[in-house]
Formats: sequence, C-alpha cells, structure tokens
Amino acid sequence: MTKARTNASASPAVGRNMIINGAMNVSQRATTTGTGGVGGTTAHYPTLDRWQILAGSTAGRATMSQTADGPNGISANCLKLDCTTADTSIASAEYFIIEHNLEGQNLQRIGKGVAGAKQVTISFYVKASASFTFALEVHQSQHGRSCNKLFDVTTDWNRIELTFPADVDDGSSPIVDDNAVGIKLFFWLHAGATWSSGTLQSGSFVNSVSANRAAGIDSFFSNTANNFFITGVQMEVGPVATEFEQEEISVTENKCFRYFQKFDSVGANYQRYGAAGLNYSATGHSNAIKLLTPMRAVPAVGTTGTAANYAINHNADAVTACNGVPTLAGAADNPKHNITITCTVGSGLDAGDVGLLISNNNVSSFLSFDAEL
Repeated sequence: MTKARTNASASPAVGRNMIINGAMNVSQRATTTGTGGVGGTTAHYPTLDRWQILAGSTAGRATMSQTADGPNGISANCLKLDCTTADTSIASAEYFIIEHNLEGQNLQRIGKGVAGAKQVTISFYVKASASFTFALEVHQSQHGRSCNKLFDVTTDWNRIELTFPADVDDGSSPIVDDNAVGIKLFFWLHAGATWSSGTLQSGSFVNSVSANRAAGIDSFFSNTANNFFITGVQMEVGPVATEFEQEEISVTENKCFRYFQKFDSVGANYQRYGAAGLNYSATGHSNAIKLLTPMRAVPAVGTTGTAANYAINHNADAVTACNGVPTLAGAADNPKHNITITCTVGSGLDAGDVGLLISNNNVSSFLSFDAEL
C-alpha cells in the first residue's frame, strides 16, 4: 500500500469526491489476486478496498492488482486487470464488472429521485493495452433506476468525464438515508446479449432494462494480451468535473476501515490480536477486539480457516492451540466499536482467568472484519 503523489495545484475544496479510495491507494486484503484470479461467477473484493468484482457465467479470467503505474500528479497507484483466460464465445448471461457501492446516507446531497435533484459528474483516468469501448452505469438498486454512458479507452492515460442528468422521477424514488447501498457504479467490461442486445439508455435515468445496460461495449476477455488500468475516480455534484481531489492517506484509510479491517500476524508466533480476554470455561475463551474505527454494520469475521493457527495464552504463559477458528459472539456490546470474539480449545483453561487470543505455529494468520456493502 503506497501513498499517491501530491498534486500541488489541487483545489483546496475538500469533500467533493463521494468515491472512497478513488486513487487506489488502500489494498488491505492483498495487492494482487492469487491462483485463479477473478472471473467465472464471483462477486467479491479481491484486492483494492471498496472495488468489487462482479462476474457471471464467463470462462474469462483476470488477475486484479494494485499497480504502481498511475498517471503522474494524480496517483502513484491504479487498479490493473490482466486477462489470463480469454472468452470469445460469449453466452447471453455473461458479464464482468468493476463495481463501487455508495451508502445512501452519503448521497443525500444529490437529491436523486425528488424535485430539486442534481446532476452528478463522474471522472476517472483509464488506459488499456489496446483501444476499447466500455460503459459506466449509475444504478439505484433501491428503485431499479439507471443511466448508462459509453467511454473510450486508448493505450495512453486519458481522463474520462461523464455527466449524468438529474433524476427527478415522480418524487417516489429518493435514495434512502441509511447505511444500505444507495447507488452502485458499474464499469461494464464484458457482457452477453442479456445485457447488451438493446439500446444504451444514456440521456436520462429510467427504470432499468437489462438488455440496455451494456449495449455497445467491447469485451475485455477478447484476448489474453488485454490489460485495463483505472485510477483517479471522482464523483461530484454538478455538470463540471473539477480537478481530482487529493486526500491524506490517513483519511482514505479510515474511510476504508468503515467497511473492512484486517489484523495480520505477519508470520509472528504468539502475536496478540486484542487485549486480555476471559476464559469462561475450561474450553472456551471470549475476547473483545477494539476496532480501528466504527464500522458500517456488525461485521462478518474472516480467518485463515485453520484453527491451529490460533491459540490462547493463559495460566502463567501456557499456550493452548484452538480447536475451532475464532467466531463472532452471538451478542456483542456496541458492535460498531468493539467486537466480541469467542474460540474454543480442547481443555486446560481455568474458568474466570484472563487469557489472550494469539497467533500460533509461526504462520501468517489473520482476523478480518467485513461490513462491505
């Protein structure tokens, strides 16, 4: 994870950009995907924070990575896709999308779906290994409203600026002011006839029609030589794309922590994950993990999947390996700030004593907390 280059001429106004991690600086999960890459039928966040991959029914595969090849003065980093398996026989239901989800309560400035709704402009820097045409869709899933625009990509970094019209509708489809998804941004890179056989709806927001969503796009999976790069993504109110808003890395990190946090042991034996916890029985331990920042919702807990990679340190420095991976407690006090984790061992704990949840076996185990949209 690296910091973007500073742009000395950037506008002093802050908070214009509604995109989180638009400079592709934060990548807590990994900086590149592992074996198999992305594609197939997956929907997950493989690398860069807040940037999800959606794929359906495609044989195409790609490696997704955080790459230090961003345009000078915007960001040192970009999201890179490298096609590793082509798919030139495109079935009707296929699709491959880069997705960014935004909370409804962060979008109230748009006034979408009611009188007084405002235009939004989305800008980003892109390049590829060849010339392509792809599409960007602004989709309000709460009411099934969308507007889609094509954009062209060349082998040089270019800034794309797309203004989307105000969606006044009939006043019945405002973005709900809560922590659920308000708007989804879909960068369509591959699509079968189910999504591309119609006419692109680019002039106004309408009730979404599947066949119109990706009409006119090329396929990223047309050749294993294909690469795609994107960074400097910005979404702001109004019809003008202002200069990309530079942001302190600590600010970006804390925004990302609202949705995902990862605590790594980095291969260290006996590294603690939290403060002292309680051994509530001879086989059970409970531990409170203080989160880095409040999260969007009660998170799901992720682990290495191997119980023996975790242990309880107890009773004058004894270490007892777990026989079950740490899990979220059934009820946690103030779960947005502190998460209660429970885990079990075969035997040997003294009920009522203090214990520590630690890494074991000198492997790179982790605990992650996921409250993604």
